[in-house]
Amino acid sequence: MSRPFRFGVQAFNADSAREWKDLARSAEDLGYSCLHLADHYLGPGAAMTAASHPPQNLAALPAMATAAAVTQNLLIGARVMCVDYHQPVVLAKSLATIDLLSDGRLEPGFGAGWVTSEYEAMGVTMDRPGVRIDRMIEHVQLARAFFAGEELDFDGEHVQVRDMAAVPASPQPGGPRIMIGGGAPRVLRTAGEMADIVSINFDNSAGKIGAHGIGSGTAAGTAAKIDWVREGAGDRFADLEIEIGAYFTTVTDATQPTLEAMAGAFGMPPEELARHPHALIGSVSEICETLQHRRDAYGISYVTVRGANMAEFAPVVAALSGT
Repeated sequence: MSRPFRFGVQAFNADSAREWKDLARSAEDLGYSCLHLADHYLGPGAAMTAASHPPQNLAALPAMATAAAVTQNLLIGARVMCVDYHQPVVLAKSLATIDLLSDGRLEPGFGAGWVTSEYEAMGVTMDRPGVRIDRMIEHVQLARAFFAGEELDFDGEHVQVRDMAAVPASPQPGGPRIMIGGGAPRVLRTAGEMADIVSINFDNSAGKIGAHGIGSGTAAGTAAKIDWVREGAGDRFADLEIEIGAYFTTVTDATQPTLEAMAGAFGMPPEELARHPHALIGSVSEICETLQHRRDAYGISYVTVRGANMAEFAPVVAALSGT
């Protein structure tokens, strides 16, 4: 059976406390399930230019806490926390604190990191992908133990914790549902094995946003990613929730001209962009039909749009949430 649709917003910029609080309240009022941050630290400069990544002026953890404080039912998360940027216990306790103080509205996400120029600019060692994924696995294992309020005795290759109990424990029965995101084979197999929510992303192994990553997110590329998730999940695949970022979203009645204009910028045929699972271009009814088709084809029931698209996309949220 298909999971019911739910929708998230990803935003990570505001010029004032009022702007950020208003955005969080608006996301809740418009019916979105979760407000996600990202976990990047670059300001304007050569490193950001090399990454081709938009600026993020809000650090994830304090912005998550602030959003939780001004909402009542909205889940709060990040797609995804880069574990290499955080000491394991400090990250787990910070997330657990947000969970407690939000009365159990944390939806934590974990990732293995990918922006080469950000690592370099911050002076963080960027190990090969396998090592980064191993480290992420240990972070997730520690976080689950922490959320459960266990006595911590963890002696991993990358994470070592002993002689302490985890506080605060999660107020959520069984702990928060954990998201793992990525776009390459091993991280998605790992997500299938360990996560509650799998975030399907680009293959960002190039270390920056570009043609390689966008090209990996085509219909065929996404089908392959779902297969990797399925391989990792085995019998638990049906229990997973599959999420995707609709990065290229435009709600418009001028569907074909918009597709042609955007496809030209991406160097792909309009018909390929129309099928691209990270793109939602068309009228409200067309987008609803597209999402229903993609849920049937890929199992994707959880869709996240950018904060800039939050208001225009709200009629889709109203039409499909919970169905």
